[in-house]
Amino acid sequence: MMTTMDMRRGTRSDVLDYQQLTGLLGDYAKPRDRIGALTARGDLVRVRKGLYVFGEPWRRRAVDRLQLANLVYGPSYVSLDSALALHGLTPERVEEVTSVTTGVRRRFDTPFGVFSYTPLPPHRYAPGMAWREGEGGPVLAATPEKALADKVWTDKRFYPGRLGDFDAYLFDDLRVDPERLETLDPERLNAIARAYGSKKVTLLARWLARRAEGGA
Repeated sequence: MMTTMDMRRGTRSDVLDYQQLTGLLGDYAKPRDRIGALTARGDLVRVRKGLYVFGEPWRRRAVDRLQLANLVYGPSYVSLDSALALHGLTPERVEEVTSVTTGVRRRFDTPFGVFSYTPLPPHRYAPGMAWREGEGGPVLAATPEKALADKVWTDKRFYPGRLGDFDAYLFDDLRVDPERLETLDPERLNAIARAYGSKKVTLLARWLARRAEGGA
């Protein structure tokens, strides 16, 4: 019968879904029972139904929570506060991993922390997301421009009436780093704003363009 060591040798990934596990445990008549036993023993950690991580003694590296966020619920990519922090736009380390999705709003409290998912309409979802290399492998995340656009659009507390409203919101409320803000691409944000078709995001793009031209 396959041991945990055999399972570890049988896959390169530290994260496994139920189908992968049952494939590794093909010699067992009741693989579900074996998974339950491995979880009770700590050789596997259940993240959510159908998703597992090898227990700490069997992991090849620390769990990359951003990569895990892509797997906990999908389709999704890391955005909002987590992506703003990832790109150095905001100073705080975000404990809750925030993502956007075309699905419904969800929140998962797991052994690896809280993962939340905010819905976006499909036409606002894809523009501005990209793969990046994370600590545990590729992570699908918002570009800095998309993270900012997603944050502005989903923040129901903020309703800008003019360009000047963004100064207090970005610098006081979100504590965005002005120097990091200078690295954003106004043209990329313009393209995202056109796909969004949102007054809030269009105003954000105008504000950034004006700032880039020295008008702020």
